Amino acid sequence: MEFMKFAIDEARKAVGDIPVGAVIVKDGEVVASAFNTKEKDNDVTSHAEILAIRQAEQVMANWRLDDCDMYVTLEPCPMCGWAILQSRIKNLYFGSYDNNYGAFSSKIDLRKIASTKLNVYGGILEDECNEILKAFFNQIRE
Repeated sequence: MEFMKFAIDEARKAVGDIPVGAVIVKDGEVVASAFNTKEKDNDVTSHAEILAIRQAEQVMANWRLDDCDMYVTLEPCPMCGWAILQSRIKNLYFGSYDNNYGAFSSKIDLRKIASTKLNVYGGILEDECNEILKAFFNQIRE
């Protein structure tokens, strides 16, 4: 729960972007954290998960993130999901389910087409994660 709360704090930093936060943890320590900056960066790949993976790769000086866990406030999309699989993250914990683009149960499950040992746990602090997204989209509609 502690690390999902950290991811939620990251999501709240996203200004003008869908509020998604991601944290990567190894041996109980945060090695990377990020939030969506797609609009700010004008970069379609600036999703929280991709940015956190890039940061963790730098910190660990390795693209293989074996024995790392990722906490993200929204079920990853296929782009992020494939990056998570390729980076060899061990456990993925997410908050909100994404019925439109979710890549680990809601829409598709990338694990079915990949050779992976990734463990996925959804619905972590789901209500709080849902509330952040709901507030963002309500603000846009106003």
